[in-house]
Amino acid sequence: MNLHSSPDALLQSSSSLLESIPLEVVSLVKRFGEVTAVDGVSIELRGGECLGLLGPNGAGKSTLIRIVVGRVLPDAGRVAVFGSRAGSLDARAALGWVPQELALYPRLTCGENLAAFGRYHGLSGGKLAESVDWCLKWAALDDRAGELAKNLSGGMKRRLNMAAGIIHRPRVVLLDEPTVGVDPQSRNRIFEMIEALRNEGAAIVYTTHYMEEAERLCDRVAIIDHGRIIAQDTPEGLVHSSFASRSQVLARLDGPPSEIGAWVERHAGRLADGVAEFTIERSTLIAGLLDDAARSGLEVVDVTVRRPNLESVFLHLTGRELRD
Repeated sequence: MNLHSSPDALLQSSSSLLESIPLEVVSLVKRFGEVTAVDGVSIELRGGECLGLLGPNGAGKSTLIRIVVGRVLPDAGRVAVFGSRAGSLDARAALGWVPQELALYPRLTCGENLAAFGRYHGLSGGKLAESVDWCLKWAALDDRAGELAKNLSGGMKRRLNMAAGIIHRPRVVLLDEPTVGVDPQSRNRIFEMIEALRNEGAAIVYTTHYMEEAERLCDRVAIIDHGRIIAQDTPEGLVHSSFASRSQVLARLDGPPSEIGAWVERHAGRLADGVAEFTIERSTLIAGLLDDAARSGLEVVDVTVRRPNLESVFLHLTGRELRD
């Protein structure tokens, strides 16, 4: 930028930059009585990326999404969608929201459901028909266009719900735990749908409490806990910043539970579902760890060495399991 630009030119340039950002959340706060559901959250969604909001149930993910779509008013902070205030007509036109709850008309067919939601977004005529056709194919429901929604399987209803949320082909898509309650086959199909959206150029916010989904789908991950963003980076970056080159040792031991617990604590480990977990700097330290278990009268039944993952990061940062 020219350092001698006029104030008006600088303001215009700043405005253009803001309008190029699909979603900007700045210092967002939302309280319900004495509970702070969203506590100073700031995130930025970049063009064409999938940003994961990773956290346990009750962490504030859904409240944050509802603020972005204008369903909940924040107590402080601001939200902008391509520079437009959350809840404004421009923001709503650019946003597509798929909530956790199914929002379908059970006595309408798949095609009729999508046509109805398309009309709500102002579509009509050939543009509406084109969008309905695209969404049916995207959700792999084109052979079910005439089927009543109430007769669909759970996974099909979930996919139809997603199609209804993006019938207007938005540039920013908010997916609030879209795989809840679906079978593995439907979950994989939903993953393919999300990847197709990214290939179409959509910017996506994906909330989940399933670490493996975030690792597969997301370019960046923001870990949210108790309403706060406690870490934000690529999945690989989060693991490296928390563990560097360290590895995890998982050992299943046989012996008196009290003695196992004392031995694990002595070595700065933790017990989870009967498995002792340790973080080590070098793999050469494993032999000494196992030798000490034998000297303590404990039998090592099984040992696994693995690189830390996002769930390891969450546990490291919060001290609790991802699904707690």
